[in-house]
Amino acid sequence: IDVESAAAVAFRFDNGMLPWLARAGVPAIAMHTLGPPKTMQRDVHYDDVVAEVVGHLADRAEAATRAGVEPTQLALDPGIGFGKRLEDNLALLRHLDRLVALGHPVLVGTSRKAFLGRITGRPVDERLMGTAASVAIAIAKGARLVRVHDPAELRDVIAVADAIANGVSSG
Repeated sequence: IDVESAAAVAFRFDNGMLPWLARAGVPAIAMHTLGPPKTMQRDVHYDDVVAEVVGHLADRAEAATRAGVEPTQLALDPGIGFGKRLEDNLALLRHLDRLVALGHPVLVGTSRKAFLGRITGRPVDERLMGTAASVAIAIAKGARLVRVHDPAELRDVIAVADAIANGVSSG
């Protein structure tokens, strides 16, 4: 499996990934998904999506640490839209603070996602405001990193949400 695919599934499918990350000392993101993109949306079911995603990412963070990856190298991503139903994505955003409590920076990528279209009825190219709302909530819930398609348009949303959630530094 290639490095990009292995990284996208929280380092589960390449036994060499974690030792390589430890040696390289580069930042890495462990993202939750039910499997590779071709199959991740088949038979999606969780008993408790928040507990399962947080538990999985806690296990992956622990495996990374055991392999020698420094905790400061690792960010966690709940994988919004990757093997998740609408209600799963909403629950993960609503309870993002439980993932933040693991102590690693949390990355959230909601930009233009299908779940926003299901809520708003808007096509992918008209989801900027839905993206803005989900990004603001993610930041308020503790996300330190966000992935967006429209950084210029969302810069103010991110700055204001961060200032409200985390305080404005003088400067």
